[in-house]
Amino acid sequence: MNENSQNSNFIDKLSKLTVDNDPIDPALYEKFNVKRGLRYADGRGVLVGLTKIGDVVGYYIDESGNKVAIPGKLIYRGYNVEDIVEDAELHHQFGFEQCVYLLLFGQLPTQSQLDEFSSFLGSLRSLPEYFTEDMIMKAPSSDIMNKIARGVLASYSYDSDPENRDVANILRQCIELISRFSTLAAYGYQAKRRYYDGKSMYIHNPLPELSTSENFLRLTRNDKSYTRLEAEILDLALILHAEHGGGNNSSLTIHVVSSADTDTYSAVAAAVGSLKGRRHGGANIRVIEMMDNIKENVRDWSNE
Repeated sequence: MNENSQNSNFIDKLSKLTVDNDPIDPALYEKFNVKRGLRYADGRGVLVGLTKIGDVVGYYIDESGNKVAIPGKLIYRGYNVEDIVEDAELHHQFGFEQCVYLLLFGQLPTQSQLDEFSSFLGSLRSLPEYFTEDMIMKAPSSDIMNKIARGVLASYSYDSDPENRDVANILRQCIELISRFSTLAAYGYQAKRRYYDGKSMYIHNPLPELSTSENFLRLTRNDKSYTRLEAEILDLALILHAEHGGGNNSSLTIHVVSSADTDTYSAVAAAVGSLKGRRHGGANIRVIEMMDNIKENVRDWSNE
């Protein structure tokens, strides 16, 4: 038996001890009204915080205590997201940057304020010098969310003032991360293509004049090309995913970790790690896998 097999057998033996000697009767959770994660036993979310930033409305509880589904609403700072999307379409511009401004500062920007803020975001998309080579290409990951979390944590080392807790400094760090998330994801994807998928890798520079969605598409394509429709659809997806209230798993994570008075990068990286989970944002990957499986197994596409 080789060393790897011996180690594996030893770990299996220890894991059995872990399971056998740490039992908790499920009935005790009900007896003491203890929540397992962020759900009650009936599936409702547990209220863990207060926020005026975002809200998701998908049901109400009737007089009998039953959950009644209603047409879903996503509210950002009091504004229905549908209205924000319609406004962006009306003015033939991308809406994600406007959403970021609204979520951060609590009010919709004027056109001049939006232009100035969008320009500022665009100027920050490039990663620090040598970051791409040292932090992404030399340490690729098969999972993009894992790579983003490590990229956020590594950003601490490239910040000249990482421990400053002043509001202005934390805001600077957050805006830089918002701007660079798309670059981190795109470059992480390119590294994955090269090292895990056996495909060619293309590293393009982001352009400051482009929107977040346009830049992301540009960085993920070998020829940097994309259509306006593709960018608009991705922009819509970014708007819908920008905020989901203060009580979801990743939002709670950043609140809990921040309450320890740690730095911005540690808190955000922890939240990304939470978002990666298969019962949270990682569920998106499982949906794609399900759709791929359906496409592989449908024999008659004309049969509805």
